Amino acid sequence: MERTFKSLAKEAKMRMKNGFWKECREKLDSEREHAKREGINESRLERYFTQKVTTEIKGDAPDEFYLRVRDLLLAEGEVSDAIGRLTDKAYYDTLSYSEKQRYTLELSEKYLRALERFKREYEFEIKGRKS
Repeated sequence: MERTFKSLAKEAKMRMKNGFWKECREKLDSEREHAKREGINESRLERYFTQKVTTEIKGDAPDEFYLRVRDLLLAEGEVSDAIGRLTDKAYYDTLSYSEKQRYTLELSEKYLRALERFKREYEFEIKGRKS
């Protein structure tokens, strides 16, 4: 669905009416205080929080690959056969040798990006809440 300028303005007005920005400010202040207590870099926290709010406003669909990686990491941690577990076996079997190499390389790069994202989110959302 294409979002028009009018619909975007309407959404922004509803966010203001419903106290979305006030809640964001309160949550950011709370997270900032928590970061100070835990020794977490506040500017990194603010960048992460801004990205999270922006994604929420845009209504971006969740990244299915990232969700698979996150579930794997939460269940078993970093495992040596992560690429094998994330490989689409049916698709992989249809590829030529060189295509399999390319697919594995691209999957590895995608996995590393998802792993970095997980570590950022873990630092701010999970690790910090254990105390």
